[in-house]
Amino acid sequence: MKKVWFAVLALVYLDLPIRVGTAPICARGQAECHFSSLGDLFDRVIQQSSRMHGISSDLHSYFEQYFFPSKNHLGKRKCHTYSILTPDDKENAQRLGREELTEVILRLLGAWGDPLSQLHRSMAQDQNQDFNHYSSNKALEMSDMVQELRNGVAKVAEKMKLLGVISNTLGYISSPESLVPSSASSSNKRGELNSIDHHDLLYCFRRDSNKVKNYLRILKCSTLPELDC
Repeated sequence: MKKVWFAVLALVYLDLPIRVGTAPICARGQAECHFSSLGDLFDRVIQQSSRMHGISSDLHSYFEQYFFPSKNHLGKRKCHTYSILTPDDKENAQRLGREELTEVILRLLGAWGDPLSQLHRSMAQDQNQDFNHYSSNKALEMSDMVQELRNGVAKVAEKMKLLGVISNTLGYISSPESLVPSSASSSNKRGELNSIDHHDLLYCFRRDSNKVKNYLRILKCSTLPELDC
């Protein structure tokens, strides 16, 4: 009987890291976030941002190989988030205050919810079935992850406020859709996105998701310098 219990406990123990590693941000709601340490909350959003950037990079690379194998499409792009002022390197990001850097992260994430949803709908309507299924599913996954990550970062900010790490003056973005230029938004809603538009959106999201990932790491290290960064 003891051997049976030992085997059951061993299976539970071995399975535990897998479930913990894949748990969503604050899986049990606000209560779990309230009792989690700030370091734990940072680890969750950083892990999520890294995964989101990885998916965006994979889809961008897959798109380039499928539609633009000659690489002749390269040129200057103007992303719809160009109006959001972001630090261009690690040193400049470290110079920003915690409130400012947190708000930059929230603004970037808020600006991508609607464009990614539109990208998913446009890809789902694409007649190219070989490319359609994979890309549409990935676009939907990224859209969901952006919203979840933005909620997670907002909870990190609330925890920082409770601990007195940042002030209560941090402004939240109440209308993320307002950050998207009306011309781009109306074009996407009419279903007129073509492969070039898709490619530009994926390029810009890969760039911005990399910024979010790096800014979160910098914010964690500046907030919790006692941790090994």
